[in-house]
Amino acid sequence: GAAADPAAAGKLFVVTDSAGAFGRVLTVDATKTPAVITGAVTVTRDGAPAPLLDLEGIAVASDGGFWLASEGNPEREKDPTQSKLLKVGADVAIVEEIALPEALAAQATRFGFEGVAVTGTGADETVWLAVQREWKDDPKGTAKLLAYRPADKSWGAVRYPLDQAEKGWVGLSELTAVPGGLVVVERDNQVGSGAKVKKLTFVPLAGVTPAPLGGELPTVKKQDIRDLIPDLAAPHGYVLDKVESFAIDAAGDAYIITDNDGVDDHSGETQLVKLGELALPM
Repeated sequence: GAAADPAAAGKLFVVTDSAGAFGRVLTVDATKTPAVITGAVTVTRDGAPAPLLDLEGIAVASDGGFWLASEGNPEREKDPTQSKLLKVGADVAIVEEIALPEALAAQATRFGFEGVAVTGTGADETVWLAVQREWKDDPKGTAKLLAYRPADKSWGAVRYPLDQAEKGWVGLSELTAVPGGLVVVERDNQVGSGAKVKKLTFVPLAGVTPAPLGGELPTVKKQDIRDLIPDLAAPHGYVLDKVESFAIDAAGDAYIITDNDGVDDHSGETQLVKLGELALPM
């Protein structure tokens, strides 16, 4: 997951996942080629590195800290975890851990939180979370976008319609707030010539009201805004699987970053691609 510094062009904040022993927030200078990691801070709980985190999403909070999304794996035999939302300070020490409501946690699978974004301010502040794939209570071909309101600690949700996979599966990998809505990274799990779905979509939020959990959920509309396969194929190499980070910096330039799974069954290549200014729907 990635987020941009709202004041400094080319400055990105990126999280690391469970490939490492502990989750970290990296500071990246994307104005350089290649981009340079200029800082790395481990997420802590009570002064010690926080274990069992699988950080997949990050958003800049209004107070200078961050919202982090940790993907759980309730299906794991040893140390099962649930997806959770974390509020951390600027020093990335955990200030608050927001667990899933029990009714929602009961429906969770190992394909959990992937992206986090913040819309609104004050009492209207909403933290949006993208769930990667269908959970037990989702109709096939849909994934949840969860909405958490810090002011009253309430949860709601909408459904996101996924493209149909020709092979493998299609899911969500990132969530970014933009004027009028959310940019979503939607992708399949295929590589090379088999890759068919790697794209950015726009979800308008005008008129969208997340429904309470446990009942019928509204389905949002999406609009394709960029096919990422040409960008991934531009180096004339292998089209990588996991586009898992997206951010738009203070200058309006967009970036994507791929995940190399900690080089487990992977070439080890990670691509950070500057897309430039995107034409977003008004």
